[in-house]
Amino acid sequence: LLRLHRTLTSWLRVRFHTWNWIWRRCCRAASAAVLEPLGFTLRKQEQPSPHAPARGECLPAAPHRMRWRADGPSLEKLPVHMGLVITEMEQEPSFSDIASLVVWCMAVGIFYISIYDHQGIFKRNNSRLMDGILKQQQELLGLDCSKYSPEFANSNDKDDQVLNCHLAVKVLSPEDGKADIVRAAQDFCQFGCRYVSLLSSNGCPDPDLVLKFGPVDSTQGFLPWHIRLTDIVSLPSHLNISYEDFFSALRHYAACEQRLGKSWSLVA
Repeated sequence: LLRLHRTLTSWLRVRFHTWNWIWRRCCRAASAAVLEPLGFTLRKQEQPSPHAPARGECLPAAPHRMRWRADGPSLEKLPVHMGLVITEMEQEPSFSDIASLVVWCMAVGIFYISIYDHQGIFKRNNSRLMDGILKQQQELLGLDCSKYSPEFANSNDKDDQVLNCHLAVKVLSPEDGKADIVRAAQDFCQFGCRYVSLLSSNGCPDPDLVLKFGPVDSTQGFLPWHIRLTDIVSLPSHLNISYEDFFSALRHYAACEQRLGKSWSLVA
């Protein structure tokens, strides 16, 4: 009986392993038959599209344009006039980064931009800056660039005029504020006026927001009488500035509450 029991147990063990092996093979075959079409689909999707950007290339700008157009209205308020003040003198300023800032302003809905550096580098190189803005318009705004036609409002040279004005770009140097101060002082003394809008003659409002780039805690003579009510945001550098840094400054401005106080009239 003991031998019969051992023989039967051994036979059942062999049969069980054989059936188990056959069952596993059947399950694998069935799974492969079910998943093969899915694997083919996945491999087909993994093949690079002929229109997809190669590794290292920039993605299309269309999603960015959609975001920029939505970011402007999402803020409680936007500056009408933004100043870009570059105080970094240790290295050459980046025309492409400033051009990107100008195009971002266009995209979110800021219509007046002043660009200033104490050495007047940007003003002496108006044409180079204009070319950079037009290039960034095409790259960042694509087909929308025709909607945003900048004008260099401070120049009478034909080379510095760009199409019709949807946006005014003023490129300034320290000399630009001095004549305005003299004229404003003369008007104030002559007419006893309550307030002189120094830029109103050019149809350009005073700056609402100034982005100051660099470690210097000064605007270095940027339109001193125009910025009495201006919100100033300091950033470490304009080099390689990102859109997130730019939009963070806009959020700061939108959240800022200006308390202007009471206006006083001069009594003759």
